Amino acid sequence: MGRKRRESVPDAYHHVYCRGNNRENIFHDEIDMIEVFRLFKMIHEDTPISISAFCIMTNHYHILLKPGEASISKIMGTFSKRYTDYYNRRYDRVGHVFQQRFNSSPIIDSHGILQVSKYIHRNPINTNPPIVPKMEDYHYSSYHYYKNSIEPPYPYINLHDIPALLPDQNIQLYCKYAETADEETQFISKNW
Repeated sequence: MGRKRRESVPDAYHHVYCRGNNRENIFHDEIDMIEVFRLFKMIHEDTPISISAFCIMTNHYHILLKPGEASISKIMGTFSKRYTDYYNRRYDRVGHVFQQRFNSSPIIDSHGILQVSKYIHRNPINTNPPIVPKMEDYHYSSYHYYKNSIEPPYPYINLHDIPALLPDQNIQLYCKYAETADEETQFISKNW
């Protein structure tokens, strides 16, 4: 029996996520985090991609990725292989780094993109206990770029698509939405 084929919708964002094998930490320090960004830069140079939200935690990642002309499977397969090679070399080990192949779901409407980006950005404060007191304090997430109006250092990080879904392309309104607990989100959504 072959592998299940991933659904890839051209020009749509996909929520892509994966966890370390045995739920172990696979991103230990800043050097590992820098390697993640370096690998996506290499992929982007080969086939342009767009990432509007990401959060790299110690044992898993979440990415809101638009694949462009390449398939999600090709992009994430390349990333997983190259990160595994790097990780096994750096930590003098062999075998699987990721628990399984990545998971992904296409997000085809504006509301879904907003919800998924909020979920991704809230990861560091939704742990028990929270990793950081405020979402913008976690620097391995795209949220601090939004909140602090920082130009991302990588060309594939796109801070324009999500605010473009809101009136006046308002980044502050997006930040208010992302920082609001789920039960309060409906109030904000009704006011757009």
